Amino acid sequence: MKTRMTSGRRPRLATAAVLALGAAALLAAPAQAQRMAAATPAPHRHSHPASAGTADAPVSVVRLPSDLPGPIGRRGPQRVKVAFETTEVTGRLDDGTSYHYWTFNNKVPGPFVRVRVGDTVEVSLTNHADSAMMHNVDFHAVTGPGGGAKATEAAPGETRGFEFKALNPGLYVYHCATPTVAQHIANGMYGLILVEPAEGLPQVDHEFYVMQGELYTAQAFGTKGHLDESLDKLLGERPEYFIFNGSADALKTNPLTAKVGETVRIYFGVGGPNYTSSFHVIGEIFDTAYPMASLNSPMKDVQTITTPPGGASVVEFRLEVPGTYVLVDHALSRVERGLAGLLQVEGPENPTVFKD
Repeated sequence: MKTRMTSGRRPRLATAAVLALGAAALLAAPAQAQRMAAATPAPHRHSHPASAGTADAPVSVVRLPSDLPGPIGRRGPQRVKVAFETTEVTGRLDDGTSYHYWTFNNKVPGPFVRVRVGDTVEVSLTNHADSAMMHNVDFHAVTGPGGGAKATEAAPGETRGFEFKALNPGLYVYHCATPTVAQHIANGMYGLILVEPAEGLPQVDHEFYVMQGELYTAQAFGTKGHLDESLDKLLGERPEYFIFNGSADALKTNPLTAKVGETVRIYFGVGGPNYTSSFHVIGEIFDTAYPMASLNSPMKDVQTITTPPGGASVVEFRLEVPGTYVLVDHALSRVERGLAGLLQVEGPENPTVFKD
């Protein structure tokens, strides 16, 4: 799970807005934030290995929807080790467009973590030595101060850690909670942890990992070249891009795939940091849906599922008809800002269900 990568351009820094580290609120007055932002030097680029990406040769930060560990199933509680490395890389945002992401393990979202209820989870976080920022990780699955954020707050080149017991089954978001928290999340620092119930989950043919996020760029949507973050747009909640799995076309060029007659489960989360999603698969109905990712209370025959920022949902459905299905947030204007994915289904036609 742990990989190495060096950092690129130093991003613009500023501290403002209402921040949260777990239950603690850190307040910074807007006037103070404006003074700090004005005093911050303009971002600059420095020499770094090509593996970290450049504006001319950005790396891929896309987390493939199939990139997740398999089911745990029935077993007793165990001790599980989870290793993160926080990296800052210049990645491909769109065709001809790059952005400076902050990541867990070089991808957006971060690794899909899978444990069982009752497990003791050991978390280590290494902030790459070439990072410009401090980073940490806050798990919504943790019962304890800050979700582990304070315990993992690491300067560049430092490793920190903690352990927790997974008490509650469910699908939970994790994210960086270093101030400015919204800035770290918007730049790509979020992921999901699944705490399986003791009996496991029902068997399906395919499981997929999908997360929605927002990017706040100084340049308008669709601008070519390297785009800079905009703190003003972030604090004003005016994103230029809405994305699945790291880039504007991540789940178009890397679609979900399955066959007629198979069942799929999508683990869906919203990194945010600000917008609620109305997750919908055009041309399908969720046979089973777990609102708010509460695995104890599924619903049947659901068309669209609401998922808040910092929240998650789980949906399952059987594929009856071949074709290309589109994943969207049913706030459909966001499709025009990069938010759409594909599910490609192969197999024989089924005219008793659908005939063109």
